[in-house]
Amino acid sequence: MSGPASLAIGGPFSLTDHRGLAVTERDFRGRPMAVFFGFTYCPDVCPTTLTEMTGFIEALGPDADRIQWVFVSVDAERDTPQAMAAYLEAFDRRIIGLTGTEEQIASAARGFRVFYRRVPLEGGGYTMDHSASTFLLDAEGRFAGTLDYKESERVALEKLRMLVGRG
Repeated sequence: MSGPASLAIGGPFSLTDHRGLAVTERDFRGRPMAVFFGFTYCPDVCPTTLTEMTGFIEALGPDADRIQWVFVSVDAERDTPQAMAAYLEAFDRRIIGLTGTEEQIASAARGFRVFYRRVPLEGGGYTMDHSASTFLLDAEGRFAGTLDYKESERVALEKLRMLVGRG
């Protein structure tokens, strides 16, 4: 078999949601997922992607409730559950924030084949380079495609509607 469904993207993870509850991939079975990896201190890609995700949720209407919208941090040091909760207040309440230890985040990122790395900044701070796609998984947790950064809204909504149709 070939195509997106045969790609091993996703898989087991153990993280903490923005309410402080421990979750694994099994907690998300039964409904498709849209999963984006980023961090709360991100200056551009993450707020843009989460704003677009909020727009997709609005545009999909009731179908949006059939998808689990997930934002996974790649910044274990700064993105505590409390920081994730505060950050997500700016976006649709249906977006779930996930974070964890460096090891937990690295394991989840490997499962999704997400690249990220810490980049030191002048003055002692740092930023994170990271992949910018949103991963789509079906209700059984199988890879179903991606939404690419800055993809047209029409194409993205078409992919999300197909995802909802797959269940």
